[in-house]
Amino acid sequence: MKSLVVEDDFISRTVLQKMLLDYGRCDAAVNGKEAVQAFSLAVEEGDPYDLICLDIMMPEMDGKEALNLIRQKERDMNISPKDESKIIMITALDTAKDVIDTYYKGGCTAYLVKPINKAKITGTISDLGLKK
Repeated sequence: MKSLVVEDDFISRTVLQKMLLDYGRCDAAVNGKEAVQAFSLAVEEGDPYDLICLDIMMPEMDGKEALNLIRQKERDMNISPKDESKIIMITALDTAKDVIDTYYKGGCTAYLVKPINKAKITGTISDLGLKK
């Protein structure tokens, strides 16, 4: 499995990367702009991300905008919903508006509220049908 962790906080990013390394390659980005660039490059190289863990609150470009751009790029490239990257929004925001904006309107695959622990992330990965 190839994954991308998008998180502006160094410690949170590092901890999540370590949790995901058991599943395979794990890249990192510090904001939504870098995430969209990494996603685009991976698709162009024919090696897309299976999983993207995307924080909402980040500088330069937040996770909601990055999510929308990634999903739009997938539609533009005619990537079917079954083949699109699984995107888990990981955030401290637990309001109904944020859940609706990212999960229902934005097209994220799952939504997790911080703090994240190994059981929470591995359970979600398993629920999404992703494997090592």
